[in-house]
Amino acid sequence: MNIDFHYGVVYIVARLGGMEPADALTVAHACQYVDDATTSGILRFAGGETFERFATAHKLFDYTNTEDDQNRLVWTPFHFLPAGEGETLDEKAVCRPDSAVAREVVRRAIRQRGTDTALHRLGVTLHAYVDTWAHQGFAGIESPMNRVHMLEAEDCTREGWLARLTRATRHLVQHVEEDVLTLALPVGHGAALHYPDQPWAKWHYTDGRNERVNRHNLPEFMQAAEMTCRAVRAYVAGREDFESQPGLPEDATAALTKLLDTNRNLDDNKRLQTICEAVKTDVIPGLSESVPDYVAKGLGSWKYKATGLQSDDDSGDRPRWSDAFEKSDYRRFHDAVKEHRFVITQEILPTRGLRIA
Repeated sequence: MNIDFHYGVVYIVARLGGMEPADALTVAHACQYVDDATTSGILRFAGGETFERFATAHKLFDYTNTEDDQNRLVWTPFHFLPAGEGETLDEKAVCRPDSAVAREVVRRAIRQRGTDTALHRLGVTLHAYVDTWAHQGFAGIESPMNRVHMLEAEDCTREGWLARLTRATRHLVQHVEEDVLTLALPVGHGAALHYPDQPWAKWHYTDGRNERVNRHNLPEFMQAAEMTCRAVRAYVAGREDFESQPGLPEDATAALTKLLDTNRNLDDNKRLQTICEAVKTDVIPGLSESVPDYVAKGLGSWKYKATGLQSDDDSGDRPRWSDAFEKSDYRRFHDAVKEHRFVITQEILPTRGLRIA
């Protein structure tokens, strides 16, 4: 999923689920920031203090990244949450929508309610949770399960999807067949391009088991929104049985479904603008408010507010450590990331027979 869902829809659902605007904003920002936190390593302060950060995405969402050890720490816990189903590692690593593993991850986040990283942890968790619908059938490790053949979508020919690629990727694939593309992009849904992340897309392909897979994203994205609403209601109520909580109101469901179906700009940031305008103009029943702009990097970003730093490459900078840093969204987000990753890789997945870190 892209920023239109991770920030826009998650904000809407959090508000409809009973969160106050400030809390909903923190959750939505953390949810989207998972795709934008690309700086890892130790942040060193002028007085000698240090703070560990862990990147939750590769720069520019690099689907061609083939460093499998790094993929297992980035794509697996944050973008392709394994369902832990099957016999082999490849089978267990495949992401499945609303899996038992995914629900347990949500419950663990709700359990942290009341801690100073709770909202950020919920946002990080919701990113991984909703992505189980979008990224189903793919794995965050190098795997034959990620092979894609005969990729087609209702609204796009092969020439059309080639035109949508970045210059580097287009150069790679414009004279090769899909079998070569799927080998060149072995991690996650790289070989399926952006179709898994477009709310309206209807598409199909043949997977690594030589089975045809038919996908219609809209009802799956709406199910993700519904379950997110239940998770938020449970969080607000302080209870872990989120599956049994009420979901979205019927009128809000209808309005959001129409919005996701008709908001088809290929630029996800422009889709976000449309969603924010809808919230402001009463398109979503029960909401009529301005959604603050999301700032990923530079002036106004979480990192800048906490440290004064604007660049990804901050290895030579030495900001001053302060109490303001300790109370910042930036520090809380990165600590939430470390908590989330530990719970998944060290506690939940090993009980499902899956050791990836």
